[in-house]
Amino acid sequence: MELRNNTVLITGGTSGFGYEFAAKLLHLGNTVIITGRDQAKLEQIKQKWPPIHTFQSDVSNPEQITQLYQKVTNQFPELNILINNAGEMRKINLHDTSIDLQNITREVEINLMGPIRMVQQFLPHLKKMKSAAILNVTSGIALVPFPISPIYGATKSGLRSYTQSLRVQLKNTNVKVFELVAPGAKTTLSDKFANEEGFNEKMLMEPGKLIDAAMKGLENDTYEIYPGLARIMKLMVRIAPKFLLHQTSKVGAKSMV
Repeated sequence: MELRNNTVLITGGTSGFGYEFAAKLLHLGNTVIITGRDQAKLEQIKQKWPPIHTFQSDVSNPEQITQLYQKVTNQFPELNILINNAGEMRKINLHDTSIDLQNITREVEINLMGPIRMVQQFLPHLKKMKSAAILNVTSGIALVPFPISPIYGATKSGLRSYTQSLRVQLKNTNVKVFELVAPGAKTTLSDKFANEEGFNEKMLMEPGKLIDAAMKGLENDTYEIYPGLARIMKLMVRIAPKFLLHQTSKVGAKSMV
């Protein structure tokens, strides 16, 4: 896929992978649009990168997705790439009865329902473009459970399945469907696990290098992109799934009792 002269919408673009995507795609001469829930962070991005266009929007809110679609497609009718990156990852002890029924599914609204709704809303527009793409950011945790973050893992597994089905359904259109199976990386998502037993920060990938690998995959039309350790996880889940689950279960094991 050609990565120049596109109009790209990135959810969750104020930090982590979204920020790296925005900076690199802007450098290649693309029109870049990012969303985020925090207006102050969006303003900081705008100050640092004036050409980036920002919209405050929460992917867990269907009404805000509809409003975002109307604003973006009116102002940027050439929009042809959607990157579903926004996500939340929490440590959750399922023994904790203080977590109410709405709170326990918060990540489902953001990580799974958000991308599904974004695609459903923007797909008719993308199908009109001569060349278009959707990139859903999943995780190595989509391949194997990460017990300390059970809801996050479930959402990424669900998004992976949805992305594969989406690719099949869009095979006769001009919309290419990509999945970035991201390994652990040095982002704010991983910061909360730094003090957990069994967590090895040395295993985390630099976000810039990870997104470089993702960009290369997009250019080469590699529909499932496995940077760094994600490639090893893909192999291990086939040949030694119980061993891999045993390893991921070590992180924060005492806090889940």
